[in-house]
Amino acid sequence: MKKLETLEIKQHWDQIYQTKNFEEVSWYQEKPETSLEFLQKFNVPKDAKIIDCGGGDSYLVDNLLDLGYQDITVLDISEKALERAKQRLGNRAKKIKWIVADVSSFQPPEKYDFWHDRAVFHFLKNDEVTKYLQIIKRNLNPGGHLVVGTFSENGPTKCSGIEIKQYSENTMSQVIEKYLRKIYCFTIDHLTPSNSIQNFVFCSFQNQLK
Repeated sequence: MKKLETLEIKQHWDQIYQTKNFEEVSWYQEKPETSLEFLQKFNVPKDAKIIDCGGGDSYLVDNLLDLGYQDITVLDISEKALERAKQRLGNRAKKIKWIVADVSSFQPPEKYDFWHDRAVFHFLKNDEVTKYLQIIKRNLNPGGHLVVGTFSENGPTKCSGIEIKQYSENTMSQVIEKYLRKIYCFTIDHLTPSNSIQNFVFCSFQNQLK
């Protein structure tokens, strides 16, 4: 399987975000309930530093603002994706920190309390996974939470024309527990705008208190 270079990946996603509407992309969720439930479950305070990696033009940021969260960062490799989110949010976009970067070479300007990744992790190759998890470990505050959602072993093998790595609770845990303590995992079906079902596995982890 050919490994796409960072520039190729950026161009690929820029093209998708330039040619498809919000409601056409498979990951569209007007209210990302699963991700929001983690915030509630962990009692994440409204002043917590939250980062959504691979957030693109996801509606998670809209919902976080609606809930009163005050310190939100959205990162994506596609500048076009972030521009779409900014346009949708209008004046509220000024309340958000926007970062264009590849997650595996990201240099965080601050540390975070809640690190969210829905459907970026499964695109990463082994060396990128290692780099990414090292970045998270260094930049997640003690007691902070990581939430990762990927295609499960019953999910798709590709997304937007790119091959992904499917995960189970066990395989994801084996990789991430080298860095963080697992809390719990579950699988859930996501109904896409085209009425197809994508099965996801979501796992949550915590950076141990020092």
